[in-house]
Amino acid sequence: MRLTMMSDYALRVLLFAAAHPERLVTIDETQEIYGMSRGHLMKIVGVLAGAGILRSQRGRAGGFTLGKPPEEIPLGDVLRLTEPDFEMVECFSPTAACAITPYCRLPGIITEALGAFMAVMDRHTLSDLTLRPRDFGVIAAARNERPSP
Repeated sequence: MRLTMMSDYALRVLLFAAAHPERLVTIDETQEIYGMSRGHLMKIVGVLAGAGILRSQRGRAGGFTLGKPPEEIPLGDVLRLTEPDFEMVECFSPTAACAITPYCRLPGIITEALGAFMAVMDRHTLSDLTLRPRDFGVIAAARNERPSP
């Protein structure tokens, strides 16, 4: 199983915002820390803000912050918001063409496994992942110390 880049980036955005609860963080500083595309970040912040997970403010002094406390943001909710589907094998698709789809037991097993995965993600919140602001300074320093290719 592999989560999409959107889920990965959404979790990173939330981690950075959670580490700085006292202020708005900006797309620019988030981009600098993680080296992500500005376009991807803007889309992700928009999705998370639309769901109330982030609160955003436009304009010169704008940025974003968590829309609720980290302990009220289940990781499962973030994944449900950012994953387009959980079609882990072809037979989950409405256009499945596999000849054994009507008889196959694999979808039931995968559905059970996915349910277990999501149950674990639902038990954990953003507060279980939160880092200290200085941890991001270490990340930034490591990025700047890398030799140029």
